[in-house]
Amino acid sequence: MKILITGGAGFVGSNLAIEFKKNNENIEVVAFDNLKRRGSELNLPRLKENGIEFIHGDIRNKEDFEAIGRSDVVIECSAEPSVMAGVDSSPEYLLNTNLLGTVNCLEYVRKTRADIVFLSSSRIYPVKTINDLKFVEKESRFELLDEQDVPGASARGLAETFPLNGTRTLYGATKLASELLLQEYIDVYGIRGVINRCGVLTGSWQMGKVDQGVIVLWVAKHMYQQSLTYIGYGGIGKQVRDILDVRDLYRLLEIEINDMDSYNGEIFNVGGGIERTISLIELTKLCQKYTGNTIPIGSVKEDRTGDIRIYITDNSRISERSGWKPEITIDTIIREISIWIKDNSEQLRPILA
Repeated sequence: MKILITGGAGFVGSNLAIEFKKNNENIEVVAFDNLKRRGSELNLPRLKENGIEFIHGDIRNKEDFEAIGRSDVVIECSAEPSVMAGVDSSPEYLLNTNLLGTVNCLEYVRKTRADIVFLSSSRIYPVKTINDLKFVEKESRFELLDEQDVPGASARGLAETFPLNGTRTLYGATKLASELLLQEYIDVYGIRGVINRCGVLTGSWQMGKVDQGVIVLWVAKHMYQQSLTYIGYGGIGKQVRDILDVRDLYRLLEIEINDMDSYNGEIFNVGGGIERTISLIELTKLCQKYTGNTIPIGSVKEDRTGDIRIYITDNSRISERSGWKPEITIDTIIREISIWIKDNSEQLRPILA
């Protein structure tokens, strides 16, 4: 089997590539990436050490796919990942990467008859509808109430039946549009594919920033003893997300790829779930525990455009279908990220600090 991973030098792509190769010695894994995101170049030695071929190319250029040859499976990880992309600048790179890039990937799949796993995002769900959900304020976090007026919402989070009407950020719109294109390709051309709407993915080798990769950002700022800010929803840090270690995502993709007939054409919400939720206040305490540092944290009460008070993935559907559940705990995730930053402190400082 040959697996092509687009965005293969990025955080998700590189970690998936390494996990697939480590656990399946006889398969060929190719990482395809334009190396635009700062820090992705640090993954090239890791890919080489694990016997993964790297091809420097850009999904926006269909000609770059010619260097790949045929593949059996495509894992589409490439994207401009920032939820703030296009808000204060031109959306052209976002649209060209996340939409034109999807078209080029789908055309490659159509021509080679490869299967495709598309990593979509929880951001396809409308912002206002999420923020209008009923919630209660607790000591260290906001919590969703179980009784909601919106279908697909409960204390366990958002299910796949959550309404799609409304706006969702430009980033979310590109992901939803890509989902629709993939579904059409499956129907018209008979290719096989599955869509995973991922929540917050994290782990070592993520180059965290304010608008994407907040878990690593939070640990890094503590490690390098720099300041942070609680932004929005009163500026008190009670916003909540569920988080999923990228290695747990790998375990699910193994299941889907090895039984594609069972998952073909399906859409699943994939995240840490209710058992792996954390607020910024709670994240701060864990960072203090594992870095030994306490840093100044400012407060901005005003909400940012496109921000969300609470997002929790309801994993019920994929868990019932596959038996998959996340295994790696939040405590383990934060501890391992802290160790990774400490062990690579000088190499990571120009990027994470």
